[in-house]
Amino acid sequence: MSSNNTLANQAYWNIQSATLLSELNSKSIGLSKAEASARLALQRKKIHVESALWKDIKLYLSQFKSPLVMLLLAAVLISAFMGEKSDVIIILFILISTGTLSFFQERHAGKAVEKLREIIRTLVDVKRDGNLEKVYTEEVVPGDVLVLKGGDILPADAILLVAHELHTNEAALTGETFPAEKSCDLSAKDAPMAKRSNMLFQGTSVVSGTGEAVVVCTGSDTVLGKLASGIASASEETSFEKGIRHFGYMLMVVTLILSVGIFIINTYFDRPVLESALFCLALAVGMAPELLPAIMTIAMSTGAKRMAEKKVVVKKLSAIQNLGEVNLFCSDKTGTLTEGVLKVNEAVDGTGKESAMVRRLAYINAMLQKGYPNPLDDALKQMPDISLDNTASIGEISYDFLRKRLSVAVENKDGKMLISKGALSNILATCSKIDLGDGNIQTLAPYQQQVDAQYLSYSNQGFRTIGVCYRKLEADEAIDAQAEKEMIYAGMLLLFDPPKEGVIDIIQELKSNGVALKVITGDNRLIAQYMADKIGLKDIVMLAGPDMAQLSEAALAERAALTNVFAEIEPQQKERIIKALRNANTTVAYMGDGINDVAAIHAADVGISTNNAVDVAKEAADVVLLEKDLSVLNAGIMEGRRTFLNTIKYIYINTSATFGNMFSVAGASLLLPFLPMLPKQILMTNFLTDFPYMSVASDSVDEELLKVPQRWDMKRIRRFMLLFGIHSSLFDFLTFFILYKLLHSNEHQFRSGWFLESVATELLILFIVRTHKSILKSKPGKLLLILNIAAMIITFVLPYTPLADALELKQLPLHTLSAIGGILLVYVITADLLKVWFFRKLSN
Repeated sequence: MSSNNTLANQAYWNIQSATLLSELNSKSIGLSKAEASARLALQRKKIHVESALWKDIKLYLSQFKSPLVMLLLAAVLISAFMGEKSDVIIILFILISTGTLSFFQERHAGKAVEKLREIIRTLVDVKRDGNLEKVYTEEVVPGDVLVLKGGDILPADAILLVAHELHTNEAALTGETFPAEKSCDLSAKDAPMAKRSNMLFQGTSVVSGTGEAVVVCTGSDTVLGKLASGIASASEETSFEKGIRHFGYMLMVVTLILSVGIFIINTYFDRPVLESALFCLALAVGMAPELLPAIMTIAMSTGAKRMAEKKVVVKKLSAIQNLGEVNLFCSDKTGTLTEGVLKVNEAVDGTGKESAMVRRLAYINAMLQKGYPNPLDDALKQMPDISLDNTASIGEISYDFLRKRLSVAVENKDGKMLISKGALSNILATCSKIDLGDGNIQTLAPYQQQVDAQYLSYSNQGFRTIGVCYRKLEADEAIDAQAEKEMIYAGMLLLFDPPKEGVIDIIQELKSNGVALKVITGDNRLIAQYMADKIGLKDIVMLAGPDMAQLSEAALAERAALTNVFAEIEPQQKERIIKALRNANTTVAYMGDGINDVAAIHAADVGISTNNAVDVAKEAADVVLLEKDLSVLNAGIMEGRRTFLNTIKYIYINTSATFGNMFSVAGASLLLPFLPMLPKQILMTNFLTDFPYMSVASDSVDEELLKVPQRWDMKRIRRFMLLFGIHSSLFDFLTFFILYKLLHSNEHQFRSGWFLESVATELLILFIVRTHKSILKSKPGKLLLILNIAAMIITFVLPYTPLADALELKQLPLHTLSAIGGILLVYVITADLLKVWFFRKLSN
């Protein structure tokens, strides 16, 4: 996006708001809808948006970016100059067909993911024609007036017009850990970013308070936009992506070494240099894991679509693989383990008696506060038979996570009053007196023990307690944090949030699926203990925030592994807990929906939020649940594992079928007086097996494998590659012996015979490796079965088609076909037995 370039290059944080609004042709009531639409249309014209056609062209060309494919294309061009036109046409046809197949699969997958992301686009409040409207962040234009509250993400750079105890998190830009306090006062022209108190930056978020701000810069003109244009930041590589990359490099290196060795052997035996070079390059292309990127994209996008059907939206595709690895789930209790709908059970005064005054004070505070919506205030607003009675707000001291209270200054016929509610201990810290009912005000100290006993009793019964206090305000008294002193304790509200129906069963199901639960809550340890017991957690081990603060990082890592309930936890402590658990070699998912959860969401292997979470939490998450329900999360974890397992199948298939063929070709080059297969035949083998391989992403998965968290295991893959590579080579050499020594096949018949055996074994191994069980006990996916059978039929029909001459495939006599059929039968039986034995004995 582009904004008013003149202002973008000025120190507009030093311009009076009235002048700024005038220069932006805007007003404090915002733009008109017509003007906003016109500016948005102009803004979009200035953006360089890549056309859909150009995106498709780039994606198509990327299918041929492999160095091996480029080398092969160069060799094909050399062949063309030397007159080998038929070979050139066949090889180019196969390469283009393979690339086109991969292109359409990736394109379809990409479009599916874009549709999913549309579900969770972020909205922001703006003034249009003087009315409050919600628009998508990308529709904000210069001159728009934003209306901000806690949890909002800034969609643009803006200047404050109104601010009430506004604090923002600017750590991403300034590196400052603590929230920045904002005001409407002008900042100096030369003020650094951290000192521009009247300026709000794109990408930062509102921590507390409320405000209104006029948008000055959008897109590339913002501070963040300018930084982004100069820095290309890649997202952190997941553990699965690292494993894929390491495997790809390993297999590529081995393939190149063997290809060069085979080329040297063939030239040593005076075989045509160009033909040998083409053969080795084609072999390298056929054996290299060139389908890995496409298989991963297809598997993850297929998983993402299945997860969306189960109310789980994946923002970052690679998070699906991490979700499959999750063996530890951390969550706050509210709304996830409990119903998330607080209900007021009772309001009591300092003596423990029901108090209408405490209800009224809490109701006024909840109704007039302008911070971000929360379940507590929603519950208080539902209390019946209470009205504001012409009580109006004259100021607010917003909630923050240090004070743990929110104060509203009000005025009515009786004068001005400050009403505070919050955590009981934090409320009592501001109080010097207590209201015992009927206007009986006493010094708090003698009653402190009685109030503490009440709190202990109610907490043991599972109630959440909220303290309420008040005091009269002087006519000219400033309304800020300093006003919270010498307050009168009115009493406390008792709220309860019952456990969700069926949550005990879901927790047990997660446990049976290898996922342990740890509860992280800001509630006091008594309520946490009570709720943990109610939801069925066994052998509760608790660690409270104050005790945790005394622990070193090493000590915390040790304690965290043994703890399953963390109580009285501060927001910054959540992040420490998650990091400590990750350092204990666990894959951690953390679920949160508030501002205080953002750091922990970032720190987790998989950050999870909900669609009704505050914007900043939703933006930080990798996965967004459309329903705040553990059963939905469990379904997401299962889909993550299914995606992981279907991706890893290709790894096993590639290593078991193609790696063994490399050794076979190396041996054949030493033993035979001719090339065992022509380059175009090798590429056709690769082409025919690509079709069913692409369908692996939608294959069914053994249910018992879904019960175990899946992790990348390079050691097991190397063992599998070695064992099944040797097995595959043994059957190749058996084929060589039968064709060349027993049946005395000529070179054309030999190549045709090995072509059939090679394609068939690669297709059959897919059925074998796709399950850890015997192939007779596991049903493959319908698409995989259809494509595999189709590819097998095409393979055996090819020698009888007009393409046979171009591919130099010959029709084989019945006894040769029978011999190949017998080899394949023994191959399937032994490979299946070997596979079952491997996963039982050697995979650990």
